Amino acid sequence: MSPQPSRLTTTPVRQVAACMCARGGACSTFAPGHAVHLIQARLVSATPAEWVDALVGERHDDGTVIVHTLDGERIELWNGAGAADAVQPGAPVAFHPRYHVLSVGTRQFNALRLG
Repeated sequence: MSPQPSRLTTTPVRQVAACMCARGGACSTFAPGHAVHLIQARLVSATPAEWVDALVGERHDDGTVIVHTLDGERIELWNGAGAADAVQPGAPVAFHPRYHVLSVGTRQFNALRLG
């Protein structure tokens, strides 16, 4: 006769999610403005017609990047993973509005649209 498996009760886990980029570390969340998720990267590569070409207008130390599309639209973005450090005013970039990704050269950043 085999012993009965012990029945363990579950313990609820409650924890506030806080991204490490707020403390100067690497992003630990995939929320808009943080790290790019693998699925997000695959979705933007599968929808190339939705990229919008733009030029960097401003970059700020708080992670804000302001870009201007070739149609003249002003888009204010925030990224905690270093997008503002990777761009210079006047540089060409591309923005994917549906999946909120900012492409700077070969790098992609998950960008939260502020305005």
